[in-house]
Amino acid sequence: MSNHESDCQLSDSRDCPSAAEIPEVELISARTAEIGGSLPVSRVLPTRQRRLIGAWCFLDHAGPAHFGPDEGMHVGAHPHTCLQTFTWMIEGEVLHRDSLGNEQVIRPGQVNLMSAGRGIVHTEDSLPDSGVLHAAQLWIALPEALADSDPAFEHYPNLPCWEEQGCELTLLVGELLGRQSPVRVHTPLFAADLASVSACQVILPIREDFEYGLLVLEGEAWIGHENVEVNELAYLGPGHSGMQLHLSMHSRALLVGGAPFGEDILMWWNFVGHSKDYIIQAQHDWESGQARFGEVPGSDGQHLTAPKLPWKNNGPD
Repeated sequence: MSNHESDCQLSDSRDCPSAAEIPEVELISARTAEIGGSLPVSRVLPTRQRRLIGAWCFLDHAGPAHFGPDEGMHVGAHPHTCLQTFTWMIEGEVLHRDSLGNEQVIRPGQVNLMSAGRGIVHTEDSLPDSGVLHAAQLWIALPEALADSDPAFEHYPNLPCWEEQGCELTLLVGELLGRQSPVRVHTPLFAADLASVSACQVILPIREDFEYGLLVLEGEAWIGHENVEVNELAYLGPGHSGMQLHLSMHSRALLVGGAPFGEDILMWWNFVGHSKDYIIQAQHDWESGQARFGEVPGSDGQHLTAPKLPWKNNGPD
């Protein structure tokens, strides 16, 4: 999925507080954004309070949305650089197409992972018969050494799922309680979906060198004694070896984490880069139709238009 905002804001990882400057648990409220087909989403990364959690640099909660006949999500052809897009599907079905020729439907309980590297283009469309869409869309910043790597796409239909202390857990990225996710990432990261039928409490071991964020997707949750409501992100800095979570009945939350990234990044529209010049060149190449990005077979041929760059000198070097 993409950033559709015409009034786009530059995100610079250097301009948010360090973990040492925040409370024990920092609550971040989502703001409303929009993706294809006027589908509203709740965006919790990036914000002024928090630009990154590990290498996670973007987090949207899409839906739950219900569509009538001839309605749905359509995200036209748009580019990405220097990131991985990570789609976790909860309800509904979405068709992914990209400039490498991949065509893949993602269904509930599955992950799509697209690595942009030096550049890729993709489209996303909800299937007409699904009638509902509920998903989390995340981006992972790539290290500078991989900024110009080859693009790639991977589909993960089977992920570790189990019940723990009354909570239904799906391990999306990394390791937890002796289990390992197959999802391939390039920096130390973690992600898990937690769902409850009845109210439950679960104590999870966490890495002291990781920072974490808990986004409530449905219902209500608590980290220790801190209440977290739907579309709130609770941020927890490094230095903790355990996390006590409580979920109310029929609740769902997404827990993400990672080692502090350690590299400065810029994010503009649908581009991530490690320098201003990299972003400017990427946008110039997109607007001028350079082969760097390619075309999406089977798409309607329409491309999303990037907003005006935020710098006065917008020409490539």
